Amino acid sequence: MYAVIKTGGKQHKVSEGQIVTVEKLAGGKGDVVTFDEVLLVAKDDDIKVGTPIVSGAKVTGEIVEQTKGDKIIVFRMKRRKGYHKKTGHRQMQTSLKIKEISI
Repeated sequence: MYAVIKTGGKQHKVSEGQIVTVEKLAGGKGDVVTFDEVLLVAKDDDIKVGTPIVSGAKVTGEIVEQTKGDKIIVFRMKRRKGYHKKTGHRQMQTSLKIKEISI
């Protein structure tokens, strides 16, 4: 059984027991998070596609850790002007363990 959820402006395909890294969510380690925006649910050959979401479907997960992602380099330059600037940042991420997919 798997589902496609929408969080942080992105779509993630998840299944029970899987650990998924998504954009930062509020909460600490061990907190339970529920996703109501479920776009698709599939169990064996039974596939339910939402328009845009599947009504009554929920995905429940537990926060495993809050971390920072890899460093992203941002380089700005204007040609022939001698201007260049190099900066970067690390995006905050949340790791979730998917506990349950319910319809």
